[in-house]
Amino acid sequence: MGCLWSCNVDPDRLIPVRRYRLDVAQVLNKALIMSRETIAHINLNALSHNLERVRAMAPGKRVMAVVKADAYGHGLHRVAQALTAADLFAVATFSEAQVLRRHGLAHPILLLEGFHCVGDLPLILQQNLELVVHNDEQLQVLEQFDWQQHAGLSLRRAWLKLDTGMHRLGFAPERSHEVYQRLQAIAAIQEVALMSHFACADASDHPLNAEQIRRFDAAVVGIDAQQSFANSAALVNFPVAHRDWVRSGIMLYGVSPTAEHSAASLGLRPALTLNTRLLAVHQVSAGESLGYGADFVCPEDMPVGIAAIGYGDGYPRHAKNGTPILVNGQQASLAGRVSMDMIAIDLRHVSKAEVGDTVTLWGDGLPIETVAAHADAIPYQLLCGITSRVEYRLSEADNAPDEALANAAHSNTFKVANP
Repeated sequence: MGCLWSCNVDPDRLIPVRRYRLDVAQVLNKALIMSRETIAHINLNALSHNLERVRAMAPGKRVMAVVKADAYGHGLHRVAQALTAADLFAVATFSEAQVLRRHGLAHPILLLEGFHCVGDLPLILQQNLELVVHNDEQLQVLEQFDWQQHAGLSLRRAWLKLDTGMHRLGFAPERSHEVYQRLQAIAAIQEVALMSHFACADASDHPLNAEQIRRFDAAVVGIDAQQSFANSAALVNFPVAHRDWVRSGIMLYGVSPTAEHSAASLGLRPALTLNTRLLAVHQVSAGESLGYGADFVCPEDMPVGIAAIGYGDGYPRHAKNGTPILVNGQQASLAGRVSMDMIAIDLRHVSKAEVGDTVTLWGDGLPIETVAAHADAIPYQLLCGITSRVEYRLSEADNAPDEALANAAHSNTFKVANP
């Protein structure tokens, strides 16, 4: 059967369906079309605004836009078309870089993990990508690579990564001069830059932050090269670490990188709002339970809404009772366990809730940081966890109506300026 509310989607994508006559007051005059209406709305203007905020917080510095993991779940090429003012794009994998190149992005692109396979190196060079070099195996491959056989190919920039305390990737700081000189000796490498990564930048008072800065500064004395140290959290908390390049990830998507600051206080706007609709509204008696495991028991006779979203869509399975939700912009909360396809909502503080009403899980009006805290998660998990059955729609205006979203959603290419 069709849905019970007016849905705003591209009519060319719809399969014709028979209209039904319903005698239910709250669904009169509402179109019946085949759509579940569980949608992630991407605000392109919010993305470009957040990039401007990053620049304002690090004046005079160049900005790497980190778009790994499908741009933190927002859609890689969708996000890139809004962030062409960035100086460089950073990704985790070669396949992510290929997506950007296929969609026409001419900007510098950095592979944050370098290369994994020797056989990929010629392809990486052909795509004019930049590389992080973080271990001896990668260094040796670059030194032994037959550059003459691949005449005309060169590496635009190699980023020498130093492990100053994260202990994940990077050379020991005491090897900085040795490795830098070896990379400089490879004629096909046009430039060598320096980088490291904070382990605790989101906690401004953690002693490891100052120690990492000290180790990095000691290691690079006498090396005249571009530097990058600050991720989003360090961008906020440690201006001394801004150096030549800042690497902004989560901030670009309108999320605060630290619990010490809200996104709003940093001037950020949410780039993704996750919405769905009410499938049903019930009156449930006091003492009755809701959902699997009977975890929520109604404290009084109360209205309960059932919304079309669950962990099969990426809504967190471990969200607790009381996790905030908006229904028509009014405060409501999760009641009972999250199912694969549905959740139950406590509607006691929502006036006149009806089938088809808009439900906001996070985004505009409901910070994702708040939802993540109720699910013992972090915002990164929620954003990256949205599944493929959720539809994405693009907007170029804040709070844009659904009708304004159609054209951008179907765009596969975008124009870019030369870097």
